[in-house]
Amino acid sequence: MREVTPAEVSDRAVVDVREPHEWQLGHADGAIHIPMSEIVERLHEVPDGAAVICRSGARSGQVVAYLEQQGLDAVNVAGGTLAWAAAGRPMTGTVV
Repeated sequence: MREVTPAEVSDRAVVDVREPHEWQLGHADGAIHIPMSEIVERLHEVPDGAAVICRSGARSGQVVAYLEQQGLDAVNVAGGTLAWAAAGRPMTGTVV
């Protein structure tokens, strides 16, 4: 599984796999919200080359492994939304 830091996410689409209540607290600007539990049925919505993010990087890492098994190019955002916010990347809301 490949990882990138929040600073290395440039032209990739960001897919946030956290639960709806987490998403509502705050997320990366422009991110696509597909909860981890919905990835299988919404696979067609995941852009090839996506940067996958969760709160800390654990769930998104599992999703990236699955996406790679399905033949998609995907990377895990190391440190998740916590690292994204700490790096000063654009956010909607705040991460608690």
